[in-house]
Amino acid sequence: MLAVIPVRDGVLPAGAGETADECGDRVLLIGSGTAAAAAHLTGQITLCEVGDYRPGAWAEVLAEALAAESIIVLPSSPDGRDLAPRLAAALDRPLFAGSVQVSDERVVMARGGGLTMHTSIAPDAFVATLQVGVRGADPVREHATTEARTIDVEAGTAPDAEVEQVLPPDAATMDLAEASRIVGGGAGLAGSEQFNQLAALGARVGASVGATRVITDRGWIEHERQIGTTGVVVDPRLYLAFGISGAVQHTSGLGQPDHIVSVNTDAHCPMMQLADLAVVGDANEILTQLLEVLGG
Repeated sequence: MLAVIPVRDGVLPAGAGETADECGDRVLLIGSGTAAAAAHLTGQITLCEVGDYRPGAWAEVLAEALAAESIIVLPSSPDGRDLAPRLAAALDRPLFAGSVQVSDERVVMARGGGLTMHTSIAPDAFVATLQVGVRGADPVREHATTEARTIDVEAGTAPDAEVEQVLPPDAATMDLAEASRIVGGGAGLAGSEQFNQLAALGARVGASVGATRVITDRGWIEHERQIGTTGVVVDPRLYLAFGISGAVQHTSGLGQPDHIVSVNTDAHCPMMQLADLAVVGDANEILTQLLEVLGG
């Protein structure tokens, strides 16, 4: 198995370390700044320094270069999800998207928002994406063995979108798995209006908005904003939890935040026990007051 990891400006995407682990630390890094990115991984690493992200051209030339590789796994990061179907089509292979386990015998995939797991017998050759957070690997490593490989991306003729401008990450829309600050809401919040307030708070402190499963099931926020083992596994530096009791399905998907602030009427719930700062009070009232203090 080979992990194919797209790199931008020397930065590994979310899930890179886990994907490398799943493939026994056989890795191909493609993009810009691959040598710098390789310093954070171990194993046998091939570097393909090809410049700016061009998934159409990359898929075409990678299909030729990697034809002998029977199993190719990409991280389920935004670039990984974009490149994987193109590569599968270029190789004329099936794609197993949203996998949580990949081997030469079977592929296990999360479906229905993580409510069910589907297991498929692995074909002889395929492409898969691995969900971020399912292995919990630490992407910061040492002692990689690297070799350079030349791939002529200009030889690719597949059409690509033309990049007009690269904008900095927007906390309101970025993938939760990559967010360094998250404000989360749970059943202690009164309604969907409170999630509009959470979004306003997130905009003021540069944080993404997340929620528990009961909230996404109610339709107050999109399912891709669900944090936990049946949603998105995150690892922010700061997590602000409003009205979240801390069910194990939620807390086990939190990673290891540097700081947790919890607001809840129940001083003894699991989330309050995990918190660095536990505020006993009505999350709805405190959220409103906090926005007033911050100017809106």
